[in-house]
Amino acid sequence: MPPSPPKKPYRVVQWSTGNVGTQTLRAICASPGLELVGCHAWSPDKVGKDAGVLAGIDPVGVLATDDVDSLVALAPDCVCYTPIWPDVDVLCRLLEAGIDVSTTAHFLTGHGYLGDAKRERIAKACAAGGSTIFGTGMHPGFSNLLALVAAGACSRIDRIVITESQDASGYASAETQRSVGFDHPVDEPGLDALARDGSLVFADGLHVMADALGIALDDVRFEARYAPATQDDDLGFMTIRKGHVAGIEGRWHGIRGGRVVFDVGFKWKMGRYVEEPWPIEHAYLVEIQGMPTLRLRTEIRPPKDFVARSAEDWMQLGMIITGLPAVHAIPAVCEAEPGIRTYADLPLVTARGFVAP
Repeated sequence: MPPSPPKKPYRVVQWSTGNVGTQTLRAICASPGLELVGCHAWSPDKVGKDAGVLAGIDPVGVLATDDVDSLVALAPDCVCYTPIWPDVDVLCRLLEAGIDVSTTAHFLTGHGYLGDAKRERIAKACAAGGSTIFGTGMHPGFSNLLALVAAGACSRIDRIVITESQDASGYASAETQRSVGFDHPVDEPGLDALARDGSLVFADGLHVMADALGIALDDVRFEARYAPATQDDDLGFMTIRKGHVAGIEGRWHGIRGGRVVFDVGFKWKMGRYVEEPWPIEHAYLVEIQGMPTLRLRTEIRPPKDFVARSAEDWMQLGMIITGLPAVHAIPAVCEAEPGIRTYADLPLVTARGFVAP
């Protein structure tokens, strides 16, 4: 069962107020089971401003700061940590202080993006502080949970395949998009390595499922293919140049006994001029191949009362599904055993307190 509502709300610090952090900040302020007690901001122009104003809601009486010491001194129950790239020094500082962390950063188990040495630092920090860290997001993260739930209806699992098939043009971060290969020459030496390093967190998703299903992986492998732009395409925040990468398909394979048991990946495009054929499903696709084979399709749609005036308004839908799994998990994370935890270690995580009146 989900954790019972606490007698007092869990005290939470929001860490960063970017695209995802804005949505988690709003949700923390709206949750009856959570209390915002602090807010970290990277940008100097955000420091000293009310966290609610930064999130586009009414003032909440909590001012953003870049002072890590002052936030640690608040002794919150949990930090909702939403930068894309995890800062291991900061995470260890929080965990050693006994502060739990629920994060959407490139961290689920630490096997992928962090590597063994940094993962061990995180584990030791949890042990020292008696604290818990939990990583999630939409994909990887929530998508892996969907796959595990679906697999629970099968008598044999041959392979689990998860694919994010989306037009990524709405994610207006040139730095992030280039880090996985967009707008690089399709014949650039090292492009595969760039795409691999930029998507290492997907390898964590393989380990999440392996751990939950009680198996060990013999190897993890990555492969990718690309589609060039047929002409220059100005997206506003960046330009995809003709002949440069406008479509990427990356697959992470979990190998056991000489065969692929997990196939987790993404098929993305940016802009209007991608060399065809490059079909996009605009969905998250989960397939459990086995007895029986099950297929799940998750599409992200706006509610009827949604009004979009810009691309940024549309982008918030993706930021909500990335950030809210971390917010909804906070009560369970605070009650979990210390260490690096995944969905396999938590009770059912629900959107308690968010049912519309």
